Amino acid sequence: RTKAFQKISTMAARLSIAAALAAIIALVVAPSSLAFAPPSSLLVGGTKSSSFVQQHVITRANTVATSMITELVTDIPSILASASTTIPAVTTDALSTLSASSSNLLSFSDQGQNLAGIFFQCSLLPYLFFLSFLSFRGNRTPDLGNFGWQFLLLFVLGTIPSGIVTRSVYADSLANVDWLHGGAEALLTITNVLIVLGFREAMTNPNYTTSGSKFGNVPKIIAGAAVVAFAVACSTGTGLGFEVHSPFLFGIGNLPEETVMNLPFVQHSEPINALSIPTWAIHFSSVFEFLFAMDLIWKFAETTNNPKWKGLTWGMLPLHASGICACTYHFFYNPSSLQFLVELQAFLTLLGNTTVAIAAYRIAISNGWTLKELNPFPKSEVSPEGIAIDEAAVMPYTVVASKESELVLAAKLTALTIGSSYVLKYGELAFDLPLTENAVAAGAIVLGIPAATAAFYYNRGKKEGGESGFSLPSFGKDGEGLSMADVKKFGVSGTVAYILTELAFWAVAFPVASTALYQTTGHWPDVMNDTGDRGAVLAFIFGAANIARLLVPLRLGAALALAPWVDENIINREDKQ
Repeated sequence: RTKAFQKISTMAARLSIAAALAAIIALVVAPSSLAFAPPSSLLVGGTKSSSFVQQHVITRANTVATSMITELVTDIPSILASASTTIPAVTTDALSTLSASSSNLLSFSDQGQNLAGIFFQCSLLPYLFFLSFLSFRGNRTPDLGNFGWQFLLLFVLGTIPSGIVTRSVYADSLANVDWLHGGAEALLTITNVLIVLGFREAMTNPNYTTSGSKFGNVPKIIAGAAVVAFAVACSTGTGLGFEVHSPFLFGIGNLPEETVMNLPFVQHSEPINALSIPTWAIHFSSVFEFLFAMDLIWKFAETTNNPKWKGLTWGMLPLHASGICACTYHFFYNPSSLQFLVELQAFLTLLGNTTVAIAAYRIAISNGWTLKELNPFPKSEVSPEGIAIDEAAVMPYTVVASKESELVLAAKLTALTIGSSYVLKYGELAFDLPLTENAVAAGAIVLGIPAATAAFYYNRGKKEGGESGFSLPSFGKDGEGLSMADVKKFGVSGTVAYILTELAFWAVAFPVASTALYQTTGHWPDVMNDTGDRGAVLAFIFGAANIARLLVPLRLGAALALAPWVDENIINREDKQ
């Protein structure tokens, strides 16, 4: 049985390696087609050697990919033959095992049949729109920073082989398989590093628009190599003896169990699925780097003299909250009773991808983007609009002197990351809370940290004024006798405000309904396969909707209170500026 599963997972991993190689070639070879890059006439020095290196990488990658695909095609008959003689004998066993553990499969690609999986899948489309708008040449998006946002797609791709191995070999959640969990999250950390390096260099390097990035293609090649290494690990890890709870990077930095239990403040022993120090470090690094990226993009508004970039920082806030959801889930040792954190993480990912897409659209519109950009045919070289956009695309940045070098910042980040990892991993053993599966405490953490971040940027924007400030909505004094006619008086702003209030209800309804079903039946709903669960969730939402009808004046009042804010901050932002 194990050999059959290993062969199947090996075949899937090889496919993923080939796909990763193809993606790396596309991203490394043609960055100018995806993001702003200085015209070739402005590049000086190193062109020949860079071209030679790229050609060597392409040739080698094509050779490896061709060999791998040929070997895969050759092996398929033997793999299928072996599987056909092994799998039928264990099909019932395997299906019953996976079915029994389906409620505990709580991470990334193993969420396909759950509510979280639906949210994760739906979040891909708005993210593709975000990449499209962000890559508009008039935005002057730094090439390496834009590549970082695109690299996130390879992180998503990397969760596929890890999910296959997790389910087929270990029948567990990816969050509990530390060596795969840490490897997948490392790709997310690389994404954030690329974004930070790209935007920071554009803001501090005075030669960026004339000489290009001082890093060249090195960060991209390293990132691509990390993807291939992770795919190889997925295909060979089980054969090398990695078990379900084998630590990421061999658990380097983990304290011996005896040492931990002898610490004076420790009151509990660690559960077997506790994250290792390297995996916690990867999570903390991702959170800190993302916060740093939010700050850089806020400042990038001054670098480009375009305040619309500050809107992207606001758009990133739900994605920050999504990351906090994941860390909170791990803080409580990934209990199935806190499944709502996974669903909330997925919903915040969908919401965040939508808000960054809207923010990128506003940036692109301010820089001359029109529907004509969707035309796949070559643009006219004498179009006044195109000429204006091309001229804006090569405008130099307003750079500021860097107070610290990249090495100093990296040392500070490393120290903060490692310190936080040790404090959380071993410090939480002094308290009962992490072992209580307290939903209220988990919700407070998830809401509290992003709320503090939002308050920081709100106060910062208020001090700076202009486009950066957001006026928070407030309820008026008159709320009696309200109707849709009152909402329609605000025109488009009133309609959008009403839609937002309704979406807020439905966004809350699904997680609340799922949690209610869990508290009642002891299992989380499988809305894709179980008609009973689907009916129970819909019945709960229907009942809540009827109760909400009694609060129609309050809902209309909320829409009316929100309408001026929508008009000022969404519909007529240009006039406000």
